[in-house]
Amino acid sequence: MSDHDHNHNGDGVSRRKVLECMTWAGTGVLWTISGGVPHSLGLVGSAQAAEAKGLTFLQISDSHVGFDKAANPNALGTLEEAIGKIKAMPVKPSFMIHTGDITHLSKASEFDDAERIISQARLDVHYIPGEHDFIDEEIKLYRERYGRGTKGSGWYSFDANGVHFIGLVNVVDMKAGGLGNLGAEQLAWLADDLKGRSSSQPIVVFAHIPLWSVYPTWGWGTEDGARALDLMKGFGSVTVLNGHIHQVMQKVEGNVTFHTARSTAFPQPAPGTAPSPGPMKVADDKLRTLLGTASIIFKPGEERLAIIDTPLQG
Repeated sequence: MSDHDHNHNGDGVSRRKVLECMTWAGTGVLWTISGGVPHSLGLVGSAQAAEAKGLTFLQISDSHVGFDKAANPNALGTLEEAIGKIKAMPVKPSFMIHTGDITHLSKASEFDDAERIISQARLDVHYIPGEHDFIDEEIKLYRERYGRGTKGSGWYSFDANGVHFIGLVNVVDMKAGGLGNLGAEQLAWLADDLKGRSSSQPIVVFAHIPLWSVYPTWGWGTEDGARALDLMKGFGSVTVLNGHIHQVMQKVEGNVTFHTARSTAFPQPAPGTAPSPGPMKVADDKLRTLLGTASIIFKPGEERLAIIDTPLQG
């Protein structure tokens, strides 16, 4: 266990337990990671007013373009709202990461609509697939659009401002109960990709299904995720960004900060609060408080990372 398991706040609750157990809905909280300990700097309004120096990038997830059921009859419209908020940001992020389920049924028209909307942000976008992007026969539509230059089923890495980014694919050969799977070939590539890198270089990993066990009963975890994380245990700062569960959850374990993002399409129930996962119908005036995006700020030389979750409304 990490050293700050016993570091209590004023209410006698450990920061780690707060992060493990809390699910945010409708509020944006800015967190900084300093020395492995998270510190809340306040709600998103004040966070956005702060000057962001260094590398800033944006995460969106689970657009589910083509979804039109009761939980959100207009998923394309709420994606467009999210992109509109990104366009209005006073300081543009360096790039955007999309952590999967771009489409709902992997149709060419859905990929076309997603591209038409997301491109309006005028940002470079780094994609990884969700299971809904791999439904089409031969899994060719995603690969033709986003898989060029990647390895295997779409994994890759790149560097930006001293940070090493790794995009992993854990939606191929999914295991019983829907658990994600990386596979031996991808794990071997990951080990080689990390070889020789300085332990002080910050690592950001992004994949669709959480690499940590959020709720295995619902398939909210990756069967061999621990093997991937073990390869990164020598690095001082590792941030893992995921989607899939359509809600903000955060956890700190040793040197690793895990963070899952809201969907731009529809919410899902909190773990174990419903018979099964899936689109959750909420009151119309509440929907946009449960959808949104995340901004991530890295300040070189300070080993400091901040995550700002921003709902579409609230």
